Amino acid sequence: MNAAQPINVLGYTSNNKQFVVKTLNTDLRINQNTQYPELEGPNPYEYILAGFAGCINALGQIVAQEQGITLRSLQIEITGNLNQQDGVNTAKPGFSRIEIKLKPQAAVPLAVLKNWLDEVQQRSPAYHTLVNNTPVDLLLFKEFAYN
Repeated sequence: MNAAQPINVLGYTSNNKQFVVKTLNTDLRINQNTQYPELEGPNPYEYILAGFAGCINALGQIVAQEQGITLRSLQIEITGNLNQQDGVNTAKPGFSRIEIKLKPQAAVPLAVLKNWLDEVQQRSPAYHTLVNNTPVDLLLFKEFAYN
């Protein structure tokens, strides 16, 4: 049985203007506040879709190599339909639908690409996290110290 590998990020905000997430290799700046449009950076929903695209790309490259497919390029377009929350609308928060368009450039038959796509989908942790009901534990701490 495989043990789950923990991945950790730390996020914080300063003056309620921009949210910064520290990862192992970089800091990500998330523009979360429409009061400050001059702040750069994607919003949280764009980061979700970008992470999904990045996961598909990385796994797509690995699976192509394993299957002997020379993947010259891979374009991934992801569109998420975000439910609007207006205080009255009872729609669930989040995306109501996500559409992914993959455009691989490879000199192989469509059937080979279909097998490649099925394998990528089957092995994608991002896909399974979004499609399945992954348990989320939300813990609240009244006070903290930022390091």
